[in-house]
Amino acid sequence: MGLCNHYGISVPRQVDPRANQKERTRTAVIEAALGMLREDQPVTVALAAEKAMVSRTTAYRYFPTQDDLLRAISEVHPAVAEVDRVISSLDTDDVEERLLEVLDTLNPIVIADEAHMRTALGVFVDDSLAARFDGQQQAPYVRSRRRLRWLDEVLEPLQDVTDERRDQLRAALTLTLGIEAIVVMKDVCGLDDAEAVEVLRWAATALLRAGVDGT
Repeated sequence: MGLCNHYGISVPRQVDPRANQKERTRTAVIEAALGMLREDQPVTVALAAEKAMVSRTTAYRYFPTQDDLLRAISEVHPAVAEVDRVISSLDTDDVEERLLEVLDTLNPIVIADEAHMRTALGVFVDDSLAARFDGQQQAPYVRSRRRLRWLDEVLEPLQDVTDERRDQLRAALTLTLGIEAIVVMKDVCGLDDAEAVEVLRWAATALLRAGVDGT
């Protein structure tokens, strides 16, 4: 929408021509870093800048530290778009089927990109610990609550449950999704990829049935 000058004539809104270029530059560094992670290469701001053909000075302007870059990568991970797509296309009111569609989409993607996901998890854990030592109530970077939003959509058809039980069920089901669950399955339980996925599917359905039957 345009603005009116002092003659009352509409004139086009001025747009900073540098804004799009800045976003393209930032995106290029993020995409370069994602490519390095998929190739099991160590990711640093300097190396990502080199791969993106961006000056180090410019890259560090957007990402002062490696942790800043890793956080940015986590926000654009392909798993997010894919699960969002699945959520938007759910066409059944069977909550168990809805839940398994999400699990069968997210957890295999997490395993396929496990190195990156573990690295990002380490950053989040470090942030949380540092914030506690500094006396903060929460880390300066708060992890996205996408899983809660996804599970709200999954559980939406449930009608005969109290709000309290729904919240408990949603919280319990977060334990079956994502890199934290995969780490426990593989590092603590010693399962391989396929076993980890299957146990998490079983756990999710068991929790769901217990939550619904217990109402």
